[in-house]
Amino acid sequence: MTVDKGIFIQNIYYMLSYAFQILKQEDYRNVAGEKFDKIHDLFAAILEKGVSRQLKQGLYREYVPMQEKLSVMRGKLNMNSTIQLKVQQKQKLSCEFDEFSEDNLYNQILKVTIHRLIRAEDVAPERKQALKKLIVFFGNVQLIQTDHIAWNRLIYQRNNRNYELLLNICYLVLKHLLQTTDDGQYKLIEFSDEQMNLLFQRFVFEYFNQEHKELSVSAPTMKWSEESEDKNSLISFLPIMKTDIVLKDKHSDKTLIIDTKYYKKIFNENFGKQTINPAHLYQIFAYVKNMDKENTGNVSGLLLYAKTEDEMFPEGEPFVIGGNSIGARTLDLNVSFDKLRIQLDNIAEECFK
Repeated sequence: MTVDKGIFIQNIYYMLSYAFQILKQEDYRNVAGEKFDKIHDLFAAILEKGVSRQLKQGLYREYVPMQEKLSVMRGKLNMNSTIQLKVQQKQKLSCEFDEFSEDNLYNQILKVTIHRLIRAEDVAPERKQALKKLIVFFGNVQLIQTDHIAWNRLIYQRNNRNYELLLNICYLVLKHLLQTTDDGQYKLIEFSDEQMNLLFQRFVFEYFNQEHKELSVSAPTMKWSEESEDKNSLISFLPIMKTDIVLKDKHSDKTLIIDTKYYKKIFNENFGKQTINPAHLYQIFAYVKNMDKENTGNVSGLLLYAKTEDEMFPEGEPFVIGGNSIGARTLDLNVSFDKLRIQLDNIAEECFK
């Protein structure tokens, strides 16, 4: 029932549901009611529903650059290649043109992910059979290597908005499947802190955005309180302050800055004493003080950690530094979603009561 770090697999689904609203649509409701023992079985179920839905609408197409040897002119002539064909006494023209094709990066990622899930050990047989029926519709799409996928090239717009959830699932799958050298099957590795932190952050952001309409939810980039036009001044070399989550009460001046953290170990150990990572504390303090430039004390900060197996957790009353409240607490993901909701609701209630 749990995955890396003791997260209920069902809660992974709910986290994705808040991060990607499309999961709340009718097509995916059966997935929400199922019980999953393996995380990649859940991902396979989501892809099965999502790809089936997409196939009914048609696979996304875009113009793809092509180069072919043709008997008649099409598009742009590649002069060097055409001369080589003439030397070889071949009556062909080397043409370059754009073709409106489904063989693009978006569908290529879908195909290779489905292919890997079919061969993965922890996907249920019935799920594999369903995926095998779907991959048939990708006959015109290349089966690419995953090592050099340009994830930063993926841009979502009106015509391919449904692909955003699917390709984020693909990202998680492809980053955690390793091919073994024995029989060609795929073996799982653990989720990385970096990748799970992105999902954790987006989930917390969207939960408050959707469930607490009394709050304004944003993730602004803040400027340092002191500014200078001199490009060589020290201030110009300071890092950008990009917040994770900022909650503002619409009916008061109170603000809470939340910095989400997903790590296997929360504490640093120094001479046998466990302490919160100083860098985390300095970071949230810098956010708070630079947002509360007039020192009103109305801006608070919270380090929100995903709960680990550590025996001690940073809980309890927040402390005051420089007139502002700074707190640290954990969010237990290894409980039912109803209890997970209560934890998040308590954060809002305690700060804005």
